[in-house]
Amino acid sequence: MRAGVLHTVPGLVPVFHELVGDRADLVHVADPWLLATAIERGVTDEVVDAVTRHVQDLADDGAEAVLVTCSSIGEAAETAASRTGVRVIRVDEAMAREAAELAGEGGRIAVLATLPATLGPTRRLVERYAKRAIVSATVVEGAAAARSAGDQVEHDRLIREAIAAVTDADVIVLAQASMAPAATGAAVPVLSSPESGAESLVAALRA
Repeated sequence: MRAGVLHTVPGLVPVFHELVGDRADLVHVADPWLLATAIERGVTDEVVDAVTRHVQDLADDGAEAVLVTCSSIGEAAETAASRTGVRVIRVDEAMAREAAELAGEGGRIAVLATLPATLGPTRRLVERYAKRAIVSATVVEGAAAARSAGDQVEHDRLIREAIAAVTDADVIVLAQASMAPAATGAAVPVLSSPESGAESLVAALRA
């Protein structure tokens, strides 16, 4: 089985390759321009068109499904799926479903992100599934700058501090796959997207 994986952060290529392992033949594409543009100008028509081209190219290369590992362009991934007819999986979709199930009716879900560009798409996705839950969304200040400077330790520390500061939620959602290593330090479930996203891709290939 062959699958495509579209990244905006090249450093996530080995993460997802290891998570999927030998269960699929993976073709990775990393395009940092997509995230840089989403941060600077939002998910523009040009971003949507570029995501669509990547998805179609991966399908033309034999991919039976495509996983998009960047939550900031998740809605563009859905548009690409409708345009191409290719099975496209948002990395954070399974996480959003799990958050809704854990929170239940009237529960509280806290969404944390390091980039404002990611906060909106992930919050809207969570709200789509958790229609009867209360969803809050917060940017972890300084974490993105630390990661850009190559300081992963500080990036993770800031995220752990933000997780520990959440006191009014039944479940915490980390909006970006790059936040997963810091998913600790809370009395409630802290969900990240890499593992569930990879499992969703494998399940789609087997379906």
